[in-house]
Amino acid sequence: MKKFRGKKRYFKKLWSLAGNYQLHVGDDSWYDFWHRHLDFGGIGNASLKVRRAHIKAHMLLYSRFLKQLEQLNKPYQTWVCIHEEDAGADAVYVHTPNPNAKDFPVNFDDIKWNCDLPNTFSDLIDMTQYKVGYYESDFERVYYVQSKQLEYPL
Repeated sequence: MKKFRGKKRYFKKLWSLAGNYQLHVGDDSWYDFWHRHLDFGGIGNASLKVRRAHIKAHMLLYSRFLKQLEQLNKPYQTWVCIHEEDAGADAVYVHTPNPNAKDFPVNFDDIKWNCDLPNTFSDLIDMTQYKVGYYESDFERVYYVQSKQLEYPL
């Protein structure tokens, strides 16, 4: 594994992106499972410390989206996906009624809610504000984090 160079600059940019991201929440806005990855290259797979920093950044971005979506004049769903084995697949999602499909509100029936989080990131998610569930396939486990305050939960 190559040494991670430019770490300070990388994380400054990451925190800036997560803390300043602006969703378009005008009257004509809609989202069809729109999502934002913060570690698309998967560098968090190489180090637990780096992975935890990305999960924190995803949670910051999620809280920012929740604030911004309060201004949206239509129903919405939003959640964070944390993939146990692939940091590059972690993302924050937004979904609304949209012209592409009549799939709102979406309901993921296979998610097992109120699960125990892995010790590696259990301290990063405030369980008083968020509910956490997981979906497990033959290939991996994916954790879903969602605000307890949403009108349209998954």
